[in-house]
Amino acid sequence: MEFIDWSFMAGKLIKEEKTIEVMIRLFCRGKHETKGTGLCPGCGELLDYAKARLSKCPFGEKKGPCSKCPIHCYSPAMRKRVVEVMKYSGPRMLLRHPVLAIRHLRSGKNKEAK
Repeated sequence: MEFIDWSFMAGKLIKEEKTIEVMIRLFCRGKHETKGTGLCPGCGELLDYAKARLSKCPFGEKKGPCSKCPIHCYSPAMRKRVVEVMKYSGPRMLLRHPVLAIRHLRSGKNKEAK
């Protein structure tokens, strides 16, 4: 997994990046039985892909939820994988990372990218 410097990203994008990372890590630990902070190669690839797409979002800090975005920047295969991760991790986030989960749910409620 390649190290990417995300320090240029401001507030909302940093929170989005942290949230997707936590979700992918929960998924990988639960489904692929990885230990510690490591990810399997497939989940590492998905995390790198999600971070790269997030860093190039044309909406920047005004970004809405990806599911309601008029521009689908994820490939269909990667989008399917992210949906699978969110379905698995979403309910678990409420117990393990309640602040991130509630923030994620509130940010997506009735908002669309503009």
